[in-house]
Amino acid sequence: MNQEPIYEGKAKKIFTTQNPDELLVYFKDDATAFNGVKKGTIVNKGMLNNKISTFFFDLLGKNGIPHHFIRMLNDREMLVKKLDILMVEVVVRNIAAGSLAKRIGWEEGRKLPCTVVEMYYKNDELGDPLINAYHIKALNLATDEQIRIMETYALKINDILTDYLKNKKLALIDFKLEFGIHKGEVLLGDEISPDTCRFWDTETGEKLDKDRFRRDLGDVEDAYEEVLFRLTGETVK
Repeated sequence: MNQEPIYEGKAKKIFTTQNPDELLVYFKDDATAFNGVKKGTIVNKGMLNNKISTFFFDLLGKNGIPHHFIRMLNDREMLVKKLDILMVEVVVRNIAAGSLAKRIGWEEGRKLPCTVVEMYYKNDELGDPLINAYHIKALNLATDEQIRIMETYALKINDILTDYLKNKKLALIDFKLEFGIHKGEVLLGDEISPDTCRFWDTETGEKLDKDRFRRDLGDVEDAYEEVLFRLTGETVK
């Protein structure tokens, strides 16, 4: 594919391909938390997140959400459409957890009366601060129409995933989305995985996501593998 590395982030490496409109994404086993303060490795995380993200992109695409995913190339790599990334992270919250629980003084696990959509400035040096639509316009991060589209897609994605995961006995607590522009169209990008979502078992409340790494709960690899198994019936062992 004539690959040239163009970017390496906390969890992925990005490479060019022979097609200027397409990129190759390689999923790493590296794990970070608290804006990179905590670092470690989760065995097979890259493989698991690649497979889980593939599943979710396929599901969302079938339900009318345009995204950058083209196809999975192998266990750790996927081919995607090249995006001009919008420097806004969109977070959707259904249950109080993590930073929101601390910020509003609610106990973790309390159901929110309505779905909450938050936006953050995608800037590691500033710690990805919480912003609103006025900040986004002032910083020229996205247009009014792009903001509207991101919020609309985020809420629709929440509905699709929440309904689907009920049958898998997984509660979608909250999740982060990233978007970009491809040939003038806003597309969902990045990944959808236990790195970017909070999944709790609906019966036991067990955390099956990156919080197991953040909070030193143990059995991190098992949690990621459990999510993949519930979605696809596949194991990586």
